[in-house]
Amino acid sequence: MRFGRITTARMLVGAAAATVVAGGTFVAWNGGLFARAGITPDAAHAAEAASPVTPNPAPDAAPVLELNEKQLGLIKIAPVGEHTFPVQQEAVGSIDFDEDLSVQVFTQYQGKIIAAFAQIGDEVAKGTPLFTIDSPDLVQAESTLIAAAATYDQNNRALIRAQKLYATQGTGGIAQKDLEAAVQGKLSAEGALKAARDAVRVFGKTEAEIDSIVAQRRIDPALVVKSPIAGRITARNAQPGLFVQPGNAPAPYSMADISTMWMLANVPEIDTSSLKLGQAVKVSVMAYPGQVCDGKITTLGATVDPNLHTLLVRSEIQDPRHELRPGMFAHFVIVTGGPVTATAVPVDGVVREGDGTMTVWVTTDHHHFAQRQVKIGLTHEGFDQILDGLKPGELVVTEGAVFLDNMLTPESAS
Repeated sequence: MRFGRITTARMLVGAAAATVVAGGTFVAWNGGLFARAGITPDAAHAAEAASPVTPNPAPDAAPVLELNEKQLGLIKIAPVGEHTFPVQQEAVGSIDFDEDLSVQVFTQYQGKIIAAFAQIGDEVAKGTPLFTIDSPDLVQAESTLIAAAATYDQNNRALIRAQKLYATQGTGGIAQKDLEAAVQGKLSAEGALKAARDAVRVFGKTEAEIDSIVAQRRIDPALVVKSPIAGRITARNAQPGLFVQPGNAPAPYSMADISTMWMLANVPEIDTSSLKLGQAVKVSVMAYPGQVCDGKITTLGATVDPNLHTLLVRSEIQDPRHELRPGMFAHFVIVTGGPVTATAVPVDGVVREGDGTMTVWVTTDHHHFAQRQVKIGLTHEGFDQILDGLKPGELVVTEGAVFLDNMLTPESAS
């Protein structure tokens, strides 16, 4: 069924009425017109009487439509009520790693990679071995350690002998100055050994590993590079046989702490006046519908993009389940004020006209409907806030308003 303000029968009835006033000669001609259309004058008058739409109102009056029972079944009517609207800003953005908690893992000393253990995407604990290198610097440090340990043992034995000889003075013992020299030799050797152990410890060797090197007099050239933080491996360039040096890009491994993530959004300039550092945000991503992550604004851009007129807003998002991934499309909501309770109409009851105005259809008897212009504000959960034009309790069309609006257009009448 097509809605329209003017049916073919009504057009013919209007023509017939006009010719009656003009003269009887034209009445006969209109009768022929009815006949050519297949409609008798009586049928045309009957169609006019049954038309569900009232004639056009005066130009300065609000349009009014009258609907029959069948047309009423296509719409819903309800009294205007109230709805609570949160005062908030909404925007879209993308997820990224927290760069403040991201690190590139380099070796502290040059060497050739022996083995790499972690893969991209692996989640590792702090201290987990990532790769090992054959380090000449470690070999040199361990060699110095072994030599220092041998020197210490030699000086320690010399001191023991000197102490025994000094105790037997008068029977071929040694002088006190010789004993003091032995004591000094041991102290010097002890200091050198301690320094050598510290030098090896810098390479990540444990006390037990250092004791084993000293006891076995065996060099272990493998330098183990461990994870400095707990997080996820985000990049790997470590390959066995690759020669690496401290600070030379690319880093063998890159990783990030994923307990928190960033959400980056470009917010329109017009919406930034109410944004402040520390404001709480609610973030959702398409990958997990219905799931919301909590966070807060940590950075507001220093400048506005001159081309797009947007401001960069960065939020820190809590991700305890480690579900968010960089690049995910995200939607976030920032509460900027207390909730507002106001007059509201379902969004299906509000029609945006071609000139940008917003209208609703109001009735008092469930049959006659008047178009009324309104001013809307916030939108939330399927309701539009009505700032002006309606009062609570008035009857409005809540579904099908667009069909009533179409009845006023010439296209609908054709």
